[in-house]
Amino acid sequence: MADRRQRLQALLSDDRAARPGPAVGLVCARCVVELSITGAGATVLATFGQRDGHARDGHPARGLVHATNATSAALEDLQLTVGEGPCLDAFESGGPVLVADLTAELSRWPVFAAEAVKLGVAAVFSFPLQIGVVRLGSLDLYRASPGRLTPVEVTDALILTDLAGERILQEIDGHAIADLSWLANPHIEVHQATGMVQAQLGVTTEHALMRLRGYAFTHDLTMAEVARKVVRKVLRFEPESEPK
Repeated sequence: MADRRQRLQALLSDDRAARPGPAVGLVCARCVVELSITGAGATVLATFGQRDGHARDGHPARGLVHATNATSAALEDLQLTVGEGPCLDAFESGGPVLVADLTAELSRWPVFAAEAVKLGVAAVFSFPLQIGVVRLGSLDLYRASPGRLTPVEVTDALILTDLAGERILQEIDGHAIADLSWLANPHIEVHQATGMVQAQLGVTTEHALMRLRGYAFTHDLTMAEVARKVVRKVLRFEPESEPK
């Protein structure tokens, strides 16, 4: 495994020299090259300031760091919207979630699986981004046709996930806790909107996210679209009532 890690690190160094860009983006792109997948995305689900598994500042960072294509980005947003899917399961369990045929998981993720299939996703593979005991989020891979990853591909995916986690931790440590500028822009607004709804309703962050997800799903909108409305004060949530 050490040899495979060295090989992948060397390839990433070559990638960086050939086309400079975000480090996590290079890891996602390398996943598509090395593994039999169609797209890859990395999402942060951890809490800023978290170093021992507990929140220290109460500001969760939930958002897309990078996606290799539009479908990968849509998958990340879908899971954030409906609150279920392999990304969240991998983060909660701390282990990979490998699904070779998404149509067989309709009972496990009734909303996510049905909507993901509509996007053209047939198989999904999620790996927790973790440094020591600290879970940061997940690296999510998808395939347009059913099928398993080979044992060698799983090994390479685990190594690439580890490398992506190191790069995300570097990004977090390089910014102030409240600075989300390194996250993909639409998801900065999700974070901002969650805080605004939390203040409007006097509820927890999780409850605020639940209200945003519910509104997004009911009105056939993405979380980014709903968040934009909240941040621009076009949409306001009231306790025990429909938002205005």
